[in-house]
Order: sequence, then C-alpha cells, then structure tokens
Amino acid sequence: MSGWTYAKSGVNIDQKSSAIKALVDELGYKRTGIGQAVRMSGLFASLIDFGDMYITMATDGVGSKLMIAEALNKWDTIGIDCIAMNVNDTICVNAEPTSFVDYIAIDKPNDEITKEVGIGLQKGAELSNMEIVGGEIAVLPEIVNGLDLSGTCLGYVKKDDIITGATCEEGDLIVSLRSSGIHSNGLTLARKVVEANEISWTDKVAGLSKSIGEELLTPTEIYVKQVLEITSNHTVHGLVDITGGGLRNILRMREGLKYVISDPVKPAPIFNVIQELGQVEDKEIYQTLNMSMGFTIIAPADDAEAIASKYANAEIVGRVEKGAGVLLEPGNILYDHY
Repeated sequence: MSGWTYAKSGVNIDQKSSAIKALVDELGYKRTGIGQAVRMSGLFASLIDFGDMYITMATDGVGSKLMIAEALNKWDTIGIDCIAMNVNDTICVNAEPTSFVDYIAIDKPNDEITKEVGIGLQKGAELSNMEIVGGEIAVLPEIVNGLDLSGTCLGYVKKDDIITGATCEEGDLIVSLRSSGIHSNGLTLARKVVEANEISWTDKVAGLSKSIGEELLTPTEIYVKQVLEITSNHTVHGLVDITGGGLRNILRMREGLKYVISDPVKPAPIFNVIQELGQVEDKEIYQTLNMSMGFTIIAPADDAEAIASKYANAEIVGRVEKGAGVLLEPGNILYDHY
C-alpha cells in the first residue's frame, strides 16, 4: 500500500485553490473611496483602506478537529483554535486584532457544549488581547450533523507599519516560532491515518505522553503578543502563518527569491507518529502539516539572530537566496506553486 496523502484522505489542496479561483473570478464589484479593499494578492488577511491606517479582516474555522472533540466529548479548547486560526493570519500584515465574531452551526442546541465552546473562545480572546463583540448560533438539523465553528477577526495597522513580504531580500534569514502541535490544519490526514491503523482516540501510542486524541486536540498556539512585540523592536520583512499548505505558505512572500529551509525544526513526536503510521512522504507532510514550524519570520540577519537568541521558541531555520520557490534543503524538495 502506498503512503497516505492529503488528497487520498479527501482534501486536495490544488483542487481547493482552483475552487477558490472560480469563486473569486465572479467577485468583480469594487468599492471606491473610504473603505475600499487594497488590491494586493497573497496576503493572509484582507486590507481595507481607512485613511492613515488599514483595517484588516480574516475569517477561518476549526475544521475537522471538531470531529475529534466530538469523539472525546471535549469541547473546551476548540474556541482557542477558532480564535488562533484568525488572529495568526491577522498578524501576518503586522495588524493588531481588536474584535471577533463567532459563528456556530449546530444540529440541535446543547447548553453544555456551547458553554464549553465559550470557555475556549474566551481564553483565545484573552491570549489575543481581543474582544468578542458578537456572533451567531444557527440550528440547522438538515444541514449540519454535529457542530461547526468559525469566526471573523477585525484588526488594524498603521499604513507606515504594514508588512507584506514585499521587502524580503537576498541575505535575509528565516526564523521559526515553534508550534504547539498540529494546530487546526491537516487534521483530515491525521484522522484518516489513525483510523486506518484502527487506533482509538483514547489509545496511548508509543512516543506520546497523552492519548492520541488528546494530543491532536492540543490548542493552536496564538502568536499575537509575541509577534507584535518582535515587529515593534526589530526590522521584519515578512510574516508567514504556516497553516493549510504547510511550507508552501512562504510562497506568498516576494517573488523572484528562493526561501531555503536548511535546518527545519525537529518535529514534535506527534508528527513522527502520523508520518510513520501513514507512511507519508516528506514532501507531502511538509505541505500538509506545520511540522513544529507554526509561524515564520523573515528578517535581516542581525535582527533574525537577535530574535532567535531572545525567544525560547524561536530558531533560525533557513535563508533567502536568489531564485524561486521554497526549498526544503534536506531531501532537496522544492515547492514552486502555492
């Protein structure tokens, strides 16, 4: 049997990109004046022009991690994931998250579950220094089987402080901030691998300190306070949230450069477990999971070295050269399209 891939598990990221393009191609209306969108591709959060600053908007959900929460009947951390998936994208343009609205679709109201979801949302808001200003619970028994959770984040950044990746240059170094685990991307692959090996979510697997279900439910790291502190004290050229698409996310930075990952972070045990159980090839797993590199910062060498020396969860993993694409140097694996 050949190894597992994200596409084999049911999620084809190239087809997803094509579907997104098909949708966006139909969105032709453009607002003018105050509040118009900034026409810039590759950003993790949308920019809206508001005079001397940009308002940012980002939207995302928890994904199939919810299925593991349901299997374990543990709902008190997925709210953190929902917040994290939005605010970690927001800070990629150096914006500060300020406000959040959540959306819950559920097959039938359940006070205990929504209370636990609220616990996680509140914790995520605290970690992000952001207020939850509203939301919606839709009861959809004929559409939803269980619960789905997503949200939208509002933020702001002064125009002079915007970071888009456009200033990345040869000689920059790439700093990685360690992830807390798989986060909320690639869970379909992880789930299918576990299920194919007939492992229960409550089983202990060699190499893990918790059950595999608890390990996969580890909340997504929220980088807001750390990243905004870093950008306030150092020159930074690019900020990349390593979410869906893995290392391919770095391709959103300035074109005409090669982003070389020469010393990737040593993956946490959960990644090794998933890769070995599923016989997942390196190229596939580094474009599906974060492999312990949850967020990356591209900065001039002096600043990158200072960041890596100051923060315990930061380490230099690569460099920027002339060329094109993202090169995972161990294995000579090149990612040339997002």
